[in-house]
Amino acid sequence: MRNLLFTLLISIFSLGNAHAQAIELTFPDIAFDGTKAAVYFDVLPTENTTSFIQLRNGNHFDTLAIVEVDGAYMIEPTFFSDEGIVFDQVETIGKPTSVIPLWTSILPPLIAIFLALIFKEVVFSLISGIFIGSAIIGFYADGFIGIFSGFFTVIDTYIIGALNDSGHLSVIVFSILIGGIVAIISRNGGMQGIVNRITKYANTVRNGQLATWCLGLAIFFDDYANTLVVGNTMRPVTDRLKISREKLAYIVDSTAAPVSAIAFVTTWIGAELGYIASGVEGINANGEVISEGVYSIFLNSLVYSFYPILTLFFVFYLIIRQKDFGPMLKAERRARIGEVINPEVNNADLTEIEDLKPVSGIKYRAFNAVIPVGIIVFGTMLGLMFTGFDSLKNELLGGHPELNLNSWGDTWSNMSLLDGSPDSFTRKLGTLIGASDSYAALLWSSLSALVFAIFLTVGQRIMKLEETVNTAVSGFKTMISAILILILAWALASVTEDMHTAEFLTGLIGDSISPWLIPAITFILAAVVAFSTGSSWSTMALVYPIILPAAWAIATSDTYAYEYADAMALFYNTVSAVLAGAVLGDHCSPISDTTILSSLASGSNHIDHVRTQIPYALTVGLISVVMGTILSALGLHPLLGMLLGGIAIVLVIELFGKPSDNNALN
Repeated sequence: MRNLLFTLLISIFSLGNAHAQAIELTFPDIAFDGTKAAVYFDVLPTENTTSFIQLRNGNHFDTLAIVEVDGAYMIEPTFFSDEGIVFDQVETIGKPTSVIPLWTSILPPLIAIFLALIFKEVVFSLISGIFIGSAIIGFYADGFIGIFSGFFTVIDTYIIGALNDSGHLSVIVFSILIGGIVAIISRNGGMQGIVNRITKYANTVRNGQLATWCLGLAIFFDDYANTLVVGNTMRPVTDRLKISREKLAYIVDSTAAPVSAIAFVTTWIGAELGYIASGVEGINANGEVISEGVYSIFLNSLVYSFYPILTLFFVFYLIIRQKDFGPMLKAERRARIGEVINPEVNNADLTEIEDLKPVSGIKYRAFNAVIPVGIIVFGTMLGLMFTGFDSLKNELLGGHPELNLNSWGDTWSNMSLLDGSPDSFTRKLGTLIGASDSYAALLWSSLSALVFAIFLTVGQRIMKLEETVNTAVSGFKTMISAILILILAWALASVTEDMHTAEFLTGLIGDSISPWLIPAITFILAAVVAFSTGSSWSTMALVYPIILPAAWAIATSDTYAYEYADAMALFYNTVSAVLAGAVLGDHCSPISDTTILSSLASGSNHIDHVRTQIPYALTVGLISVVMGTILSALGLHPLLGMLLGGIAIVLVIELFGKPSDNNALN
């Protein structure tokens, strides 16, 4: 039923004074089945400040608080496609709300992913997904004419909206600056100098891949910096050793997010703690139940982080044994005969950095690259500390204006006054990084590195200033293709948010399940949401507030009545399952920003990277959920689950893996 009938007001009441009067309501043009949408009216229909309105919603009654918003008043009823919200003595403004079936919300990401995997063309696939979403919304709002208006909504709403986000712009600028830095250190011989140094140690296929894996672990504090620095630095090395671009992209992608997700101090930590806190708040809404601090919950959940940890081990064992299977085996064997790039695909999305050969006749000095890259790494850490201390200082002074905070040491020593009372060094450091501005830190460090790279090049008279700047601009241009894909991926994520895709997927879980299944179902749900939306962070933001209260309610219900310690163990497992599932979904999704950046930095065709990575990611995901998540929920110690998972990985690689070339252990 597309048009809702609004005819009977049941009652309007407030504290001590209930009465009804004619009011004008403004309904939204569209709403999604089973979701809330705002209904506005111009005057407060009661005489008291705090008011409620009661309405009949299908076969039941809702009592909703009236909220004042910018001089108007609002309620948020739930809309249903087959039931009308009914009012009386109400004059409605505008046409009735059209209710869209919620299942349609899964179509945009599914279509985009399907087209990308079938046609191996990402831009068209993403635009198609965005258009499908905007066309569905437009059709239910305005009929067939809405389909045509949805075409223009693709650019004037979703693409512009993706650009009108400071975080997104920060990633774009950071990526552009990295492109300029890589171009300069390639032309001034610094990259070749690094290659020559690393080649002394990374002189075999195994050692080259192992060096990439170690560098991925070393840059643990941010996944964006990890992918761009490691991929660009190691690409010349792996090319020389005849390692496929797909394998490089896989190692880069499978060390970036997993290590950033589980490290104590990363740019992820603030978001993770905030999302977990939102779930805990939902549990404690009716009285304090979980008294443990959020950071402590995070630390206790790490022992259940089966997928991130087993992924790191899986990559390591593949490298040590020099075995592969599936599409990656074909790619590696192709690379061993000199074709590191798949010649069968359109290479338009590969970077043009390869054309930036060193200036002829110069010495290849590694420090020309080491210094700029070091500035990015250590400058980002310094920026995180600077912005973190500044944020915490303002927070402390807001609650304790009598404090005299003249230095970082003063702020550090008074951090125990903050909510949550961080006392240990690790918790303080986590709180500090969590309060930092990671985007600002990345931008400051990358800009400084670019300026220093220019200074080194001009100062040694390797290139003139004009030629150096032109080289940087050439590096900027190499990022355009990847940035376009990123923007479209963000736009598609906005479509899925507007269409409540995550709510549809989350609603499939239901609430009549056994507690021991909750972490496993949560893991799968988070993976599906991340695969569909292309974002680990969005997945955590959407799933944590919903799944954590549900998990706690089921575990402590009269049916199961878990003891507090057992309920907390299940809770830790569920907290970790959201994060782990989000990382798995990110690894499998062709619309994920980190997957796109990994392809970019490694110079791999994007769809080839996704196609070769999915079998590995799903293998580890299956082992993780069976050996780790489920068994630990049944009572097995998580460390034993981790051990069983590691054994399963060894068996899978030994049974199904084949040598990447004729000399398995070269």
